[in-house]
Amino acid sequence: MPKAIASIDDVQALLAGQGYVCGRPLATVAFLALRLGRPLFLEGEAGVGKTEIAKALAAALGRRLIRLQCYEGLDAASAVCEWNFAAQMIAIRTAEAAGGADRDVLKAELFTEEYLIERPLMQAMRPQPGGAPVLLIDEIDRTDEPFEAFLLEALSDFQVTVPELGTIRAETPPVVVITSNRTREVHDALKRRCLYHWVDYPGFEREMAILKARAPEASEALSREVVAFVQRLRAEDLFKKPGVAETIDWAKCLLALDVVALSPEVIADTLGAILKYQDDIQRIEGSAARRLLEEVRRELAVAPS
Repeated sequence: MPKAIASIDDVQALLAGQGYVCGRPLATVAFLALRLGRPLFLEGEAGVGKTEIAKALAAALGRRLIRLQCYEGLDAASAVCEWNFAAQMIAIRTAEAAGGADRDVLKAELFTEEYLIERPLMQAMRPQPGGAPVLLIDEIDRTDEPFEAFLLEALSDFQVTVPELGTIRAETPPVVVITSNRTREVHDALKRRCLYHWVDYPGFEREMAILKARAPEASEALSREVVAFVQRLRAEDLFKKPGVAETIDWAKCLLALDVVALSPEVIADTLGAILKYQDDIQRIEGSAARRLLEEVRRELAVAPS
């Protein structure tokens, strides 16, 4: 564990230095993951900052970030390594043209690391400049159960096995962050190897702090309106509620348009920055947006600034 991180407060301060504002519960589980060398499993809605914490940790620790983006059909070859068949074929043709190549010697030469294409999991087991890397396994819920089972070896012993090369073990375990949007349940065997935290939507004050860190150009008044409006939106019956990422995007869009205060017209023109489904946009634009804005202004008028 880095000497600079001796407490939960240190984790919060380091992350804040990278523009990532987190509450104490998340900072606590991140501190424990670093202290105990355990993978950190973050679950929550899309856009609440699960991926960003891995980026912030890597930047704060001065480590390399290695990202394994999960998808349906992801297999070991894509996650660990594969052989460079084109280079192997060239080597075979060259040996045949030269004549007298010993088949066993050639076979042994072809299956060496010279012809190996390393993918994220194997890269994470290798020594890296600056220390063990941060391995981000993003959106694990998009993969299938066989791939989860394959990950157990990597997360239990921080090693991967390649039949032709044997077992490759990390000298220093990487810092592992796994995220899930919970589109399906992840197997308990994988979760047991991790420290778990549900990343929820932030409260008003924390979202204000996040927006101030990520869009400092926005005025206090505009930021309060933006955050209050987005938080009101999350209470509506929407197919996809806007996350913190959308709050930041919307504020930046409003700044690009030189908006100083929300209006029904501005909201209608920029709803695509915070809502990503046409049904949700149709539900909110017009009278609903006007109603929400009025509620926001009444709320902010009585709230202490």
